[in-house]
Amino acid sequence: MRVALITDHASPVAAPEDAYPAGPGAGLGALATALAGLGAQVTMYAGVPVPAGRGRSGGTARPRRSKLCPGAVLEPLSIQAAEPSSGRTGDRDLTALRIRELASQLTARWQESPPDLVHAHSWAAGVAAQASGRGLNLPQVQTFYSLAVQDGPRAGARRARLELALARSAQAVLVGASAEGAALARLGVPQAAIRVVPPGVDTVLFQPDGPAVERGDRPRLLMVVTSLAADRGPAAALHALAAVPGAELFIAGGPPAAELARDPGQQALSKLARQLGVADRVTIAGQITRAGIPALMRSSDVLLNLSAGEPMARVTIEAMACGVPVIALGTSAHRDAVLDGTTGYLMAGTQPAPLARRIRQLLASPLREGMAIAAASRARDRYSWERIGTETLAVYETAVPGTARLADGEAAEAARA
Repeated sequence: MRVALITDHASPVAAPEDAYPAGPGAGLGALATALAGLGAQVTMYAGVPVPAGRGRSGGTARPRRSKLCPGAVLEPLSIQAAEPSSGRTGDRDLTALRIRELASQLTARWQESPPDLVHAHSWAAGVAAQASGRGLNLPQVQTFYSLAVQDGPRAGARRARLELALARSAQAVLVGASAEGAALARLGVPQAAIRVVPPGVDTVLFQPDGPAVERGDRPRLLMVVTSLAADRGPAAALHALAAVPGAELFIAGGPPAAELARDPGQQALSKLARQLGVADRVTIAGQITRAGIPALMRSSDVLLNLSAGEPMARVTIEAMACGVPVIALGTSAHRDAVLDGTTGYLMAGTQPAPLARRIRQLLASPLREGMAIAAASRARDRYSWERIGTETLAVYETAVPGTARLADGEAAEAARA
């Protein structure tokens, strides 16, 4: 099967030096590799922003095609880089321009060699793929990393309408969590077209065995954030820490370490830590790389994840893969990943008192080691890229008429589980 993966994410192949956590779409290279390993011929088209006048018409800055593995290649497509705009109107115009650019380049390529199936990742990629495949009758699978109806008013009514139209016209819609599938079903998307295929995890990089960051005797709570200013989770964790004597909190994420002192979020958290009397038990490390996060996870006793959204769901799964129990906000993908009471605990909110009770309970429990083993097993068995690739390919086979079913009965059974 010739598969075209379409993304407007500029870096769909995760690299060791990438900041962690990565944004939606950063694991697409791993999916392409997994699909190729199952026999698919995969071309991954990624929109790479290029400033106007540099490489967009064959200049030296034009990104080049590269081979990911046998059976999978990365085909970068030049799109307009962001420039200073006047706000939401400028952002909307830029998105529309990028969609037109993606569609134009895809159309040129597919006229010569069309794929058997198109899998678009994000609504913008879906619009471009539909425009490019017009007249070719290409089956389309659509993945949403988040939905406008769940992201709130800031996402915009236009995006919500486009997502609904894409979902209703696609042969299959993949979502990362059951809550997102339920949201689409409520909007009228046929239930039979919706498939829950969660994000995968690199079980070689993220595993219990391996080096760990040095630490003292205190139990370590780890929190990973994308922004120290916008995320409310760290403040709740600091309040909870005040009621967990002896434990330490390590906060990773936000700006690079060299910029921490000037970061308003870091300044506010440091002030709060001093007011609560826990400053000597708190470390705010700043940005960490993908290569560095597994050792930090393995040095921790508990991961606190009080953030929602697809990138943060990956953090939960990757911590579990390292054998770390998780206390997570019980929303969206966390509800699918964390088996409450078995691999960690789910919280109804971010109130410090119940959060502190759960932390104390988990740190003092003789079952914590069993939870760590169960967390690693859960991540390996449910979220390995091999399984995610098998499930994704099974969806493709239902979307392409006449495609043979998987020959391996055990793989097919795993996809149905």
